[in-house]
Amino acid sequence: MLREETAKKLREIVGEDYYLDSVEDLISYSYDSSVVEAMPEAVLLPGSTQQVSAIMKVANEDEISVTPRGAGTNLSGGSVPLKGGVVLVLTRMNRLLKLSRENRYAIVEAGLINLELQNQVKKEGLFYPPDPASWTVSTLGGNVAENAGGPRGVKYGVTRDWILGLKAVLADGRIINAGGITAKNVTGIDLMSLFTGSEGCLGIVTEITLKLLPLPPFQQSIQAFFPQMDATSKTVARIIGSGIIPVALEIMDKVVMNMVEDSVHIGLNRDVEGTLLIMVDGEEATCKQQMSAIIKICKEEGSSDIQVAKSAKEEDDLWLARRSAFGVMSRKKPTCILEDCTVPVSNLQAMIRGTSEICDKYNLTVGIMAHAGDGNTHPMIITDKRDKEEWERVEKAISEIFQLTVDLGGTLSGEHGIGTSKKPFLPLIMNEDARRLMVEIKSVLDPKGILNPGKFIE
Repeated sequence: MLREETAKKLREIVGEDYYLDSVEDLISYSYDSSVVEAMPEAVLLPGSTQQVSAIMKVANEDEISVTPRGAGTNLSGGSVPLKGGVVLVLTRMNRLLKLSRENRYAIVEAGLINLELQNQVKKEGLFYPPDPASWTVSTLGGNVAENAGGPRGVKYGVTRDWILGLKAVLADGRIINAGGITAKNVTGIDLMSLFTGSEGCLGIVTEITLKLLPLPPFQQSIQAFFPQMDATSKTVARIIGSGIIPVALEIMDKVVMNMVEDSVHIGLNRDVEGTLLIMVDGEEATCKQQMSAIIKICKEEGSSDIQVAKSAKEEDDLWLARRSAFGVMSRKKPTCILEDCTVPVSNLQAMIRGTSEICDKYNLTVGIMAHAGDGNTHPMIITDKRDKEEWERVEKAISEIFQLTVDLGGTLSGEHGIGTSKKPFLPLIMNEDARRLMVEIKSVLDPKGILNPGKFIE
């Protein structure tokens, strides 16, 4: 528990209802969607940037660790309070503060859920592209902290590509503004990029100004099934190499498809080895030309069955399988490890094949899906962490998967961050001078090391 004097000051800032320290509450905020767990000493739910600033002034003065948190969908242990202290939950700060159709931007608080923003701007004929699989629950502040991506990343990129400005609270309580509302802004160092993807280790983002687009007038999705997994991944390289840039280009293997079908019963083909889920958007005539070319490539590579969505409901049904995959896999065993290895698209085939071979070697069940169009693979190993012998095999497999990723010219994370789970593997991809530079930057912004301690910047 926190010192009584510290607890009293924090209660006065957020109010009694938003200061939580019962055992049940502490346990509820001791984990995220990774396998890492650690108990906080208190949980705070501030309602404004000013309250976050006041909390950080107290934490800095009393040297209390602060772990920022959104909805807790983090998959790399980034929102787990490794050093105790307080968990600072931003979900109360969930307002759309301003929406400008003329200038195509939205100013939001960090706790606003991604899909809620999508739905609100859609009413105005606008579009916010980043769509992490957790978009129904994940917060925009958390998306910024992890630089989240999603299926639409092939065409539209990741969160950092859509940030015009942000407001952040530093470790000592100072409030800074970076960027603005203009489409172009090269005034000073790009502090927005510094905070984006920093996983709450440099400051706490409380408000974000996001760039919007006009809503695409047309979109269409297909699902193509392949008898061989190699043909599935080869088709990805051919589509990207053809010059077509689909909105999304997703792979699922037989393991994932069968587990999804067991759960949601939407008629997935159980006999094939792999499937591609492909979406295009834009002007209708252009989309139909692109989809015709994509279907031709799929057939040339041996697709045995192609389903074309002919209505909004059929479109939703196709995407239900992809967005259900992690939850469905998690039902099969107590522990589901979802990794986030990213390789050049030309090496996707080797990455998928190598991952399967590694897991076969260690007698592990793995389902593979990927944001295939940008090489971002998501192998899902289902296991039981309480089985010590099996867990040792899982750890060996993960280590070899990361090494394979680097050998194929890839990187440790495309959108899930490093957190604590991938921290030991940073030397595979980052030399000591680069790692030391991150530590030096943190020491300037957080000299007492109170912001999200124990994570990848240390």
